[in-house]
Amino acid sequence: MIIDGRKIASGIINQLKTEVSSLPFIPVFCDCLVGDNPVSAQYVSLKAKKSIEAGIKFLRADFPNNISTEDLVGEIQKLNKTPDICGLIVQLPLPAHIDRGEALNAIASTLDVDSIGKERNEKFYRGDLTIMPPTAAAVMLILDFLRQDLTNKNILVLGQGELVGRPVSFLLKQRGLNVITADKYTMNPEKLMLEADVIISGAGKRKLITGDKIKKGCVVIDAGTSEDGGQIVGDADFESVKNVASYFTPVPGGVGPVTVAMLLSNVVKVAKQKK
Repeated sequence: MIIDGRKIASGIINQLKTEVSSLPFIPVFCDCLVGDNPVSAQYVSLKAKKSIEAGIKFLRADFPNNISTEDLVGEIQKLNKTPDICGLIVQLPLPAHIDRGEALNAIASTLDVDSIGKERNEKFYRGDLTIMPPTAAAVMLILDFLRQDLTNKNILVLGQGELVGRPVSFLLKQRGLNVITADKYTMNPEKLMLEADVIISGAGKRKLITGDKIKKGCVVIDAGTSEDGGQIVGDADFESVKNVASYFTPVPGGVGPVTVAMLLSNVVKVAKQKK
């Protein structure tokens, strides 16, 4: 079964629209875009569209590619004070000369709906799950959507990056599930894949997962993205995996739309706290 992330996301957006309509103000969500990366601009436009669908006011803050870290930090600190703002993110990746940590940590922790700044991220790993990293939250929601008992299942998380692998592994372990992690240093990941009942991938490596590397009936949640000939592709090879996996999220159209919905869900959570 191919999991339709757009359909799942649509249900979430509709629910958020209802919640936003009951607020005494219209929450503002701001996305900072540095430079003119076309893929990043495409992501920002998608977030703008979904924000408006949910009844959230979207603010796009554009900055030139050559802006300094100091100036960007100053602009972010100004944006923190925007009236009715309930979420602020910096679109990644940033130009190489920008200090990524400084830029992300300039976002007020109460507005850090990507849960990627130091303060908000530390709270998450201390067990504060009120604002979760959106991609990790999306993966967990999709797993819940499948309504499968994961007790005693072998769950393999490929990649241990800060946006997908690490937070997903943490959330799975919080539920007491059997989690195996693998990264680029792992020896013989193919053996782990063949033994896994569930594979969650955020490695960003195309065709990392193929039909001959997984067992029949495996659940494959593909949260990895990379570029191939100008197209966004996942870690799993769609054509070979779709006939072997019991459930499979395609790229695009799988985890991505749900991630945007969970990001906006975080914005609404912040808005409710301000109410």
